[in-house]
Amino acid sequence: MHYRVEKARPADIEAIAAFQFELVKETDHLKPDLERMLRGVRRVFEDSSIGFYLVARDDSGTPAGCLLIQREWSDWRDAFIWWIHSVYVSPECRKRGILRSLIVQAEHLARNEGAAGLRLYAETNNMTAKAAYEKVGFRPGEYDFFEKMFYTRL
Repeated sequence: MHYRVEKARPADIEAIAAFQFELVKETDHLKPDLERMLRGVRRVFEDSSIGFYLVARDDSGTPAGCLLIQREWSDWRDAFIWWIHSVYVSPECRKRGILRSLIVQAEHLARNEGAAGLRLYAETNNMTAKAAYEKVGFRPGEYDFFEKMFYTRL
């Protein structure tokens, strides 16, 4: 099956909230509040200053995974650094290159918009996530996060 990655649409809100619900259960072993997550996802679509989602879709258009991009201004780089959050790929779709495709598209968009780089973090005990991020080109950062910087404006 082929997957394409694109910016999420409002029609994806429920799928993204469901992904986030599963992500929290899977990684934090908590009982999340789906209604709160729906409100949080909707807010991203209502206020683009918060960020935006990328969604990986299968051939039928069904979302298979997503991530959230938020921008943080770096004054000494005179550019935004894009933070990647809320990364999730459906269990039945894992090991198909979807995570890599989401990251590649995030990097492509970030470079095109002049971002200084990408950053993300993983919980210290989430060795699976850490290994996956290193596999797709991120390296541990100085502040216990992962980063892929494109250039430094100093």
